[in-house]
Amino acid sequence: MMKKAYQVGYCPGSFDLFHMGHLNLLRRSKERCEYLIAGVVNDDLFRFFKGKDPYVPFEQRLAIVEAIKYVDKAVEVSLQNTDKIDAWKLYRYDCHFAGGDHAQHWAEEKQYLQTVGANMEFFPYTQSISSTKIRELIERSLL
Repeated sequence: MMKKAYQVGYCPGSFDLFHMGHLNLLRRSKERCEYLIAGVVNDDLFRFFKGKDPYVPFEQRLAIVEAIKYVDKAVEVSLQNTDKIDAWKLYRYDCHFAGGDHAQHWAEEKQYLQTVGANMEFFPYTQSISSTKIRELIERSLL
């Protein structure tokens, strides 16, 4: 068995309306690390960032993510650990994984993580699906 690039990886997300893009992100993250911690954004933080409620409540999203075979541990992401550096201080991960749609926004965080010996990697966004697209379809069907 080939040694993976990282010992501990961290992959946070809201994971609302779980879909193939989420699964791809978690699978690709696990391919790069021995132990994967998946952070699941709680409902308050979801509302803070998105300005609306998630369709799936936090406890259910956490249970779904915990059940994914690529995830070794699922944790809550709250206002106290939403910052990449605060999460690193808690979990001491070797690499923070995210979708490529965040690459241009997190250059400063990536630079800081590198000073403490961690990295940040971005995976290509799954173009054909997103929670936003699913949400729009649901909302259109309710009109």
